[in-house]
Amino acid sequence: MNESATSPAYVPLAARMRPRSIEDFIGQEHILGPETPLGRAVRSGSLHSMILWGPPGVGKTSLARMLAETTNAHFQSISAVLGGVKDIRAAVEAAQAERRASGRRNILFVDEVHRFNKGQQDAFLPYVEDGTVVFVGATTENPSFELNSALLSRARVYKLRSLTEVDIARVLRRALSADGLLADRLLSIDDESLLRLARAADGDARRSLNLLEVAADLARDGVIDDAALAELFGGDARRFDKGGDVFHDQISALHKAVRGSSPDAALYWLARMLDGGCDPLYVARRVVRMAAEDIGNADPRALSIALDAWDTQERLGSPEGELAIAQAVAYLACAAKSNAVYVAWKAARAEVEAGGSVEVPLHLRNAPTALMKSLGHGAEYRYAHDEPEGHAAGENYFPPELAEKRFYHPVDRGLEKQIAEKLRSLRERDAASALQRYPRGKRT
Repeated sequence: MNESATSPAYVPLAARMRPRSIEDFIGQEHILGPETPLGRAVRSGSLHSMILWGPPGVGKTSLARMLAETTNAHFQSISAVLGGVKDIRAAVEAAQAERRASGRRNILFVDEVHRFNKGQQDAFLPYVEDGTVVFVGATTENPSFELNSALLSRARVYKLRSLTEVDIARVLRRALSADGLLADRLLSIDDESLLRLARAADGDARRSLNLLEVAADLARDGVIDDAALAELFGGDARRFDKGGDVFHDQISALHKAVRGSSPDAALYWLARMLDGGCDPLYVARRVVRMAAEDIGNADPRALSIALDAWDTQERLGSPEGELAIAQAVAYLACAAKSNAVYVAWKAARAEVEAGGSVEVPLHLRNAPTALMKSLGHGAEYRYAHDEPEGHAAGENYFPPELAEKRFYHPVDRGLEKQIAEKLRSLRERDAASALQRYPRGKRT
């Protein structure tokens, strides 16, 4: 007889170690503690629709299954990656049949719910409303951006956190001692090696158990030692989802560390992103943005250094290019800071969007032909280079309606301190000039 017909089907260790009760669940005390809303709901056997939001391997699926087991609810699961409206209808029909047959509540677990489009998400609403299903959605993406407001209004959002190394170590020890899992193989691992496994999992319990299972196969004489771990890891990178919240959180941390003048923290987050597999060219582009947004004219060299780093990465690649990016990040973090140009640019754009198409004053218009000159284009324009100190005091370069507008306010730091002093001097000369085109209160 075929061996596969008589042998039980293989089930991964991570699936076999799913917690069956709230006491077995490791981590997430902030939402499962005795005094938390979800903790009280689970212990009392009451249920409500919810969205479980968090990174991979923190227990979203396990929590949904545990809710069903502890409340004696019928559990159904569909995946938004593979499913569609047809699968939603089938799940609802099964829930309705179960309700008629046994009267039990139905938990409908939707994995990767953010993958469903608006129409597919809307398909759940009537059945959540009438109680046919208790909707439990799992997502690694921010629900505020990825889920319909109608669905969000009918479900509570719970944010699950990455597990700590201590949490992961507890998961691993539990697996090593559980009957029928790994205990029958008489495996041994010292505390230091166990922590290395926990650290390599990077907050992901499922990954830690997968690593442990492979490590068990690599163990010599039942011992998971340094040699087995070296063979196991093989240069694995830390978790870094290139389009989700971890990605955006880390680039946000890098940007804020630069803005906050913390070169050490900025270099740390740069290393985290590159270690996790982020494209160095993406980081280089963002560093250019930091130079323009947060340093600006307080130290114009910052933009040149950022562009040079980008160019170095494009020309040389890694690791030379990454060192140039690190140099730029460190310089930007230490440089004088100003967002004056950033604020001025936003204010100027807002003025244009709100103000409509104001005509260019005649004296500023181009006059390449005799006809245009006869119409007054360029008339009375004062050529600044012919004026004292190269400044046409009293001249105005705005439309009359905007003659007193000020968008750019240099800060009192770095080179912008000198820029502010120069602008202050020029404006004083403008105010004193008898040749003001649009004097205050007499705009034309």
